Amino acid sequence: MSRARQDRVVALLTRRGEWTTAAELADAIGVTPRSIRSYVTALNARVPDGVVVESGPQGYRLGPDAGAALRTTGPDASAPRERLHRLVRAILAAPDGVDVFEIADTFHVSPATVEADLGRVRALLGGTELTLERAASRARLRGTEMAQRRLLSRLAHEETEDGAFDLEALRRTLGEGSIGARAFGPFKAELVAGLGSLGYFVNEFGIGDVMMHIAIAADRVAGDHALDDGGEDSSPAQIADLIDRLSAQHLGVRLGSGDLRHLAAIVQSRVVAPGAAAPAEVIRERVDPEVEAAVRDVVARAAAEFLVDIDHDDFVMRLSLHVQNLRERAREQAWSRNPLTRSLKTTYPMIFEVAVFIADGLRGLLGIPLLDDEIAYIAMHVGGRLERSRRAGALLTATIVCPGYYELHELLRSSVDRSLGGAIEVVDVETRVDPDWASIDTDLILSTIEPPVVSDRIVRIQPFLTEADVERVQAAAGRVRRARRLARLRAELERYFSPDAFVHGLGAGVDEEGVIRRLGGLLVAQGVIGEDYVERTLERERLSSTAFTDALAVPHAIGMTATRTSIAVGIADPSIPWGDARVQVIAMVAFSESDRAAFQTVFEQLVEVFSERESVQRILRRGTTFTAFLDELVAVVDG
Repeated sequence: MSRARQDRVVALLTRRGEWTTAAELADAIGVTPRSIRSYVTALNARVPDGVVVESGPQGYRLGPDAGAALRTTGPDASAPRERLHRLVRAILAAPDGVDVFEIADTFHVSPATVEADLGRVRALLGGTELTLERAASRARLRGTEMAQRRLLSRLAHEETEDGAFDLEALRRTLGEGSIGARAFGPFKAELVAGLGSLGYFVNEFGIGDVMMHIAIAADRVAGDHALDDGGEDSSPAQIADLIDRLSAQHLGVRLGSGDLRHLAAIVQSRVVAPGAAAPAEVIRERVDPEVEAAVRDVVARAAAEFLVDIDHDDFVMRLSLHVQNLRERAREQAWSRNPLTRSLKTTYPMIFEVAVFIADGLRGLLGIPLLDDEIAYIAMHVGGRLERSRRAGALLTATIVCPGYYELHELLRSSVDRSLGGAIEVVDVETRVDPDWASIDTDLILSTIEPPVVSDRIVRIQPFLTEADVERVQAAAGRVRRARRLARLRAELERYFSPDAFVHGLGAGVDEEGVIRRLGGLLVAQGVIGEDYVERTLERERLSSTAFTDALAVPHAIGMTATRTSIAVGIADPSIPWGDARVQVIAMVAFSESDRAAFQTVFEQLVEVFSERESVQRILRRGTTFTAFLDELVAVVDG
């Protein structure tokens, strides 16, 4: 029984946060409902006295002991992987290699099982600059110390879920005698504090990855496998001194100059950036002019392509510093994990798409396509810049209706500005007891008196603003924003969908390329795109999967070169694999340059609609024809 699939059940239930049927879970994972029931039984067996997954008439939902289940390492669930890691550790620790028969006795398995495990070790060595040599019954690894450490870090990453750092997973990779929780916590806390005192921002998402490399270094140095001194290094000496002190204090290991240079370079390229007070000139001194020029060019093109406000000097400089560090990671194939990758991709697809465009534009500079985790870090930079730009534009206008009595209306306006200033902008205060309600044209009306009509944009509040008032106004503002977004989406969808670009029942055994070519062929037949657009869509898919939710993929090409904007839709029942996910709705989008503004509306809101499980099931259940599909989609949009 696959532990990975059991863990996938936990991951799906975590994201959904509510009751989910066995059929829905089975479709998302690509197994039968009976298998899901078996997985749930196995998950609950991991914590005999706890509840990992709750069962009920509505299906399954996550129990309070799910975290404990993911940390278990029982022999029934992970013996092959644990044995593989033990074998790798044993070979790495023995310069002259290990004897297959002795290892079999030590592991209490047959020599044939060890031979099979050695085959799995060979499979791990692709691209690692390591080779597995055999001489009679002895097996040993040949390669540099750095290559051997990269192998250990790969094993540790395979143990983790969604890029999150897991100390127990690291200890399973390195062995129980490696860094422990009591040492890890204080070391990490003092490292972060020390870097802060040196004037750096610390990326907490990457600090776990740094700690993994520190633990591997300490483990290897303790086994007399230190790195050679690599010579000059550009990392600040203060970072190396800090790591040296903390390693001796918490781990009882004195690292040599080669290891300290290596770890300082990892810290600098993964988790630190200049502090907030650092001006652009200070950052520019640290950035290679070639990197700055490349980033400035691709940011300008992204701003024009997507009509987003990111072409600012401070953004360019901070992203340039990030890309410079990223180039170092690309050279070493030492990627940084990002636990927010999936949520960023699902919740902010437009921002992630801008990041994919930037990553593709930097491919020549970096020399290699980027993984989704690294694209997600670029998306965080983009999102931060856009959030600052959007604040003013996102405000809704409001009128306060508060009949005049001394300074009561002034106090109320002050309270509204203080409590809701980030969401609404008060543009007028009406102090009459009988205002002309029809003439008030702001997005919201906040009234202390009963209005003569009922309207979603009128919110009744108290003269002295209460917490309940604040919550009601925020809820009303959210409804107004959503209604506007969905109204725009409905108008766009009715323009871009057509019955001759709709396929229900894609069939079993299809893959991403087959679906893209089939849907792309429909758009080619319409005269919307050429064959080159289909090829560029496949190229975009190879950069990063376009499965943005558990149900929806939106394949498209980089560049808005269609003669007009059109969407071809394919429905798969049951779901089909797409990247590392499974989807049931594939919306291949061809955008024209004249519809740049529509890109954000359609792209983000389409993903939003298909992020809601009930909406997805309704559309799939009833939308078996083009007319029915569009009717159900519009009905969902209208709420």
